[in-house]
Amino acid sequence: ASTSLLDKVRLCHSEETTKREKKKECHFIYAPLLHHSSTILISSQFTRNPLQELSLPLTTPTLLPSTPETFSKQSTCQYKKRFHKKPTSKNPNLTRTHQSRAPKETPGNLFEQDAVVTLNNMTNPETAPLVLINLLETVKPSREVILYNVTMKVLRKSKDLEKAEKLFDEMLQRGVKPDNATFTTLISCARQCGLPKRAVEWFEKMPSFGCEPDNVTLAAMIDAYGRAGNVETALSLYDRARTEKWRIDAVTFSTLIRIYGYSGNYDGCLNIYEEMKSLGVKPNLVIYNRLLDSMGKAKRPWQAKIIHRDLISNGFEPNWSTYAALVRAYGRARYGDDALVIYREMKEKGLELTVILYNTLLSMCADIGYVDEAFEIFQDMKSCGTCEPDSWTFSSLITVYSCCGRVAEAEAALLEMREAGFEPTLFVLTSVIQCYGKAKQVDDVVRTFDQVLELGIEPDDRFCGCLLNVMTQTPSEEIGKLIECVEKAMPKLGHVVKMLVQDESCEEGVLKKEASELIDSIGSDVKKAYLNCLIDLCVNLSELEKACEILQLGMECDIYSSLQSKSATQWSLHLKSLSLGAALTALHGWMNDLTETALTSGEEFPPLLGINTGHGKHKYSDKGLAAVVESHLKELNAPFHEAPDKVGWFLTTSVAAKEWLESRRSSGEVSA
Repeated sequence: ASTSLLDKVRLCHSEETTKREKKKECHFIYAPLLHHSSTILISSQFTRNPLQELSLPLTTPTLLPSTPETFSKQSTCQYKKRFHKKPTSKNPNLTRTHQSRAPKETPGNLFEQDAVVTLNNMTNPETAPLVLINLLETVKPSREVILYNVTMKVLRKSKDLEKAEKLFDEMLQRGVKPDNATFTTLISCARQCGLPKRAVEWFEKMPSFGCEPDNVTLAAMIDAYGRAGNVETALSLYDRARTEKWRIDAVTFSTLIRIYGYSGNYDGCLNIYEEMKSLGVKPNLVIYNRLLDSMGKAKRPWQAKIIHRDLISNGFEPNWSTYAALVRAYGRARYGDDALVIYREMKEKGLELTVILYNTLLSMCADIGYVDEAFEIFQDMKSCGTCEPDSWTFSSLITVYSCCGRVAEAEAALLEMREAGFEPTLFVLTSVIQCYGKAKQVDDVVRTFDQVLELGIEPDDRFCGCLLNVMTQTPSEEIGKLIECVEKAMPKLGHVVKMLVQDESCEEGVLKKEASELIDSIGSDVKKAYLNCLIDLCVNLSELEKACEILQLGMECDIYSSLQSKSATQWSLHLKSLSLGAALTALHGWMNDLTETALTSGEEFPPLLGINTGHGKHKYSDKGLAAVVESHLKELNAPFHEAPDKVGWFLTTSVAAKEWLESRRSSGEVSA
């Protein structure tokens, strides 16, 4: 006769057993079961009672006996007394109901409920399937699928999808038909294992077994499809969830935010966030971090600030990912002060920065002219002991020093870069040329240019644009040295520059034609910079007619768009995106247009005329555009005055403007 479960339990606890192989067998198969049998308590503390979930009859709290000697007598007595107690009601229908719900008793004095509870409380994925097999043989349950489902949940706790799938195959071999709970368990196990594609595979198998997913499973599949890359299906399920009012958890909302973030739909991210709050689903820290990351990619630092405040007000403590997302968001948007606040807060809390975060901060400092802060961050990076400067680090540091003309510091950083094993790139050498240009060290500019050619590096549009910019800062007697460099790097640009600098006059339309061909040959990201520099060069050489011709080309090519605007109450000139020379050229052109309008055509002015220069100064310049324009307006004795309530605006009335224009025409200054 086959050995019963109780016999094997007694065998495991028998002090007289000395055979090693029997001890090994019993311990391997039943030790976890004995361990749990001494502590299993079916109590009201379960948030979701496994017996309720499986639609089995419930018992009152039961402590299974812990010793084999008392197991047979005590457990049998307790279970019989508990489950076979005669009903006190005299209602025959109640009696039949009670009897129909009575648990099935097995020959080994084990009930089906006890098998479920025993399996449900196991944690060892190795022994749970073995105990399941023995319980199936011993208990002979009416619905074997229940025990299989409970065992799969044990494997899910251990995130062992491979064993769960193997157990599913064994079910089919035994002729056990899986139910909804089977597939739900496998799907959730795959999600917990970070295998969304496997979750999708199990979900799509459900119809072939006659199983119809419920709303909980469908809601979970929004997350699975989204993480598996099937965005269309995920969003389709989400639309259905909103219509049918499924209950969606925070994990699924997090996946939806990630989906919208990857697709660049940043408004969608915010809509999901607002919908979460309206449904009463509390965002977790992962959701806040994903929102911050999305707002960083969208370059919406103001919204990142709002989300950060929400995070704090809801009692969350920012973690490393939070701070990293904020550094990226503020750094990319050039919110310098906010980025530095987060950086220093990270240092105070002992959080380490990666090379990428350090480089993001240094690049930001280079763009907004935070020289001292960049040096502080660079020194901290070298002393932190967790990361080393890379090529991008040195490039940003050299750019910081170059833009403010600190030659000694830039050269020292270049030397340190080479000693660290990084050869300077074209980007770095471009910054070095810019540095020498600001310091008016033209010979060093030429020497660096020759190094570029010796290294076999082909100059690009940005490099040639830098040479052109250096020309605008170079004394006229030394421009010839730079023209030779430009001709070697970009012959078309060299030809146009020579027309501006050396040709006193040229046929009408020739300069515009040559400049147009040049603009067509370069990238769209540098077109405005080239035109600005060419106009600045003309202004420096007092070639105002040529400057106006190039400005007109820029307007025709829509490079200088929306320079002028008109409304019923105000005509305006917008100079915010122009260089100093281009802005002054546009200003004179506008004044000539106003003279033509008011004094020749007789068109009436609106009540106000305004000039918008923007506010603040250039990041690496002592003077801003507003200060230069204001000074020039005073030289012209123009009646424009800074508006007290509109920063960067200079306004005048139509009456004052007409009087000034008339006096200007009478004195012969119209074409000045």
